[in-house]
Amino acid sequence: MRDSPVVDVKTAAAAPTTGRRAPPGLANHEEYDMQFLISLHINPAVLDALTDEEKAAIGDGHGKFIEALKQSGEFITTQALVDPSQAAVVTVRDGQPVVTDGPFLEAKEHLGGFYLIDCENKERAIELAAQIPDAAIEGLGVEVRQVMFADGHLEA
Repeated sequence: MRDSPVVDVKTAAAAPTTGRRAPPGLANHEEYDMQFLISLHINPAVLDALTDEEKAAIGDGHGKFIEALKQSGEFITTQALVDPSQAAVVTVRDGQPVVTDGPFLEAKEHLGGFYLIDCENKERAIELAAQIPDAAIEGLGVEVRQVMFADGHLEA
């Protein structure tokens, strides 16, 4: 594991402990070794079947996971997404945009959010993904994919 930066939790800015590392955040992503997207696939029926305590434990688990990523210097960003029913699908036909309400695909599962991380290799990304609470719940999915390019620079 690499040197851990000192983290100011309020700003999520980190003081680098090596000459190569930059503070976590999207503005510095070109400074990182390897980036991985950990996507969280949600099945609303599975979430609805959980108790309030189980749902709270998932939220607490994500909070602890984010803090651990920040402490290790592997955190870039995370985002949760609204339900697909609030999505807009945009296609272009005859040069004109056509907008359709709702999800792109009709499926039981949908992309609920993601973590963008920086770590040494795919094995470490998988190790981190296994710490996400969703990975322990049957019917929810956690997927790890390496970022191929960012800002036009091939990474993979």
